[in-house]
Amino acid sequence: MHELILLRHAEAVPIETSGDDRQRPLSSHGEQEAQAAGLWLASHNIRPQRVLCSPARRTTETARLALTALDSLPVPQLAGEIYDASPGELLALLDQHGDIGSVMLVGHNPGIERLVALLVEGRSDDFRGMPPGALAVLHLDGMLEPGNARLDAFWSP
Repeated sequence: MHELILLRHAEAVPIETSGDDRQRPLSSHGEQEAQAAGLWLASHNIRPQRVLCSPARRTTETARLALTALDSLPVPQLAGEIYDASPGELLALLDQHGDIGSVMLVGHNPGIERLVALLVEGRSDDFRGMPPGALAVLHLDGMLEPGNARLDAFWSP
């Protein structure tokens, strides 16, 4: 893997509205954020070869809306381990896809923001935050290991 795109799900409705955290849909603002993330990816010619997505409703909706702006992309692969994952668990999942040049992972905080910090800074406790719908584009200098990535782009709606 040379490129890793991390996308945090866009804004979801409050849990009180849906009652089940995994079933929370995107808010109307979140739908706009997800579409904007896809347009940003398209405008920067970033096209992942594989998309891994948490099965939570807000992440699958984010992935679907963001990928609509891109042509000829793979169908997101649902990976239950992304939901509520630690940076180490996300690394283990990504390691299984190391033979793919460009991978996008659509998930949740704090795992996503801590994974960015771990890969770029070498420490998962040194995170700076990723708002809903934010994207981080990392390039790996060799192996998928802590401190072995370069943050090439960060975008948030």
